[in-house]
Amino acid sequence: MELLKSKSYIQLLVLAAVIGVPVSAVAYFYLALVGHLQTWIYQSLPSGLGFHGTPVWWPVPILLVAGVLVAATISYLPGTSGHEPANGFQTGGGAPTAAELPGVVLASLATLALGVVLGPEAPLIAIGGGLGALAVKLAAKDAPPMAGTVMAAAGSFAAISTLLGSPIIGAFLLMEAGGLGGPLLGLVLVPGLLAAGIGTLIFVGLDNLTGLGTFSLAIPGLPTFSHPTVALFLWALAIGVVAVLVGTTIRLTSLALLAVVVRHRMAWTPVIGLAVAGVAVGFAELTHRSAETVLFSGQSALPDLVLKASTWTVGALVVLAIAKSIAYAFSLSAFRGGPIFPAVFIGAAIGVAGSHLPGLVLVPAVAMGIGAMATVMLKLPLTSTLLAILLFSSDGLSVTPLVIVAVVVAYVLSARMPQLPAELRRGRQAPDDAPAPAAA
Repeated sequence: MELLKSKSYIQLLVLAAVIGVPVSAVAYFYLALVGHLQTWIYQSLPSGLGFHGTPVWWPVPILLVAGVLVAATISYLPGTSGHEPANGFQTGGGAPTAAELPGVVLASLATLALGVVLGPEAPLIAIGGGLGALAVKLAAKDAPPMAGTVMAAAGSFAAISTLLGSPIIGAFLLMEAGGLGGPLLGLVLVPGLLAAGIGTLIFVGLDNLTGLGTFSLAIPGLPTFSHPTVALFLWALAIGVVAVLVGTTIRLTSLALLAVVVRHRMAWTPVIGLAVAGVAVGFAELTHRSAETVLFSGQSALPDLVLKASTWTVGALVVLAIAKSIAYAFSLSAFRGGPIFPAVFIGAAIGVAGSHLPGLVLVPAVAMGIGAMATVMLKLPLTSTLLAILLFSSDGLSVTPLVIVAVVVAYVLSARMPQLPAELRRGRQAPDDAPAPAAA
């Protein structure tokens, strides 16, 4: 309470309001650049080279280049270019320094723009946190460590809110992931919300000036869902179990691959990139749909998947869920990005496929799939529930009880699933003289 009343805390609030402006602008143009590069690389460039449309093999050289660029950035630039996404969603470890920020930006741009199956949320949090901490150093070099921590959190709030389109869900995500609570929660939350709120005004204003669009999680034009049924609650249990099986397989595969990649990153990361491309090309050949449905985070493809669910056969949806899961596991092991949106897309694909079953309706099926898969991959049940609810806007309240059941089942069961040895979970090789892990 004394700190809240102090002059220094008021100064922190003012600095948080100020830092929300440039951080949100950086996040806005970063996301716009990623979208522009994706369109240019996968649509404009093939046409410019004389191809009629994008060749089915196009992802192969592109993802090979992505592997080389990301491996070189991680290996030769200061820092680690962000955290290992195979280790789950992380906000700890401190904000990147000014020298480490270029590595974060370059590795994430190569990952996201070239088609790797990861999302932009982790790089945005790192970039926002780095800019917030840098602002404190520039404003007051003798500032206490707490000031840098609070401003790094405020920068992360502002950046992630630009992506999610809501300061509230950004606050939920960072609070739950960071384990904030007690008195520290209020100290960090208020400057963060202030920075995110100011940032919201900035990216809405930038949309009016540039016409590049704003970012929102809500899927428009969904059919109305009135109320849950007993059958839907039973399906919520089943979807939670399916999500645990799929998500645990993805997670264990990515961690096992990570242990191999970190030993020889320059050699293995391009190979992983080729594997992701091979999965996407195989999907395209089997289903006669675009390989881009498997590539990228899935955030942009999600509305079409749900709104055009009737154009998909059950077989194609199963192939999509399997292909996306494999490409996601490979991507987690070697590249730099966030784990949220691929998990959301896979959960949605499971839900759309399940909606063909008796008693399972499209909207609640997709919402339950999203909530359950996000829970397994993120280990953040509150944030996962909120994500699923916000995606369905007007139907959000009606699907909430079903999503909660699926999330709880997924959260409890996933905690009981097998774990890899600690050496592999940290992405490090076990000592040569250590006994072989039984789980291997």
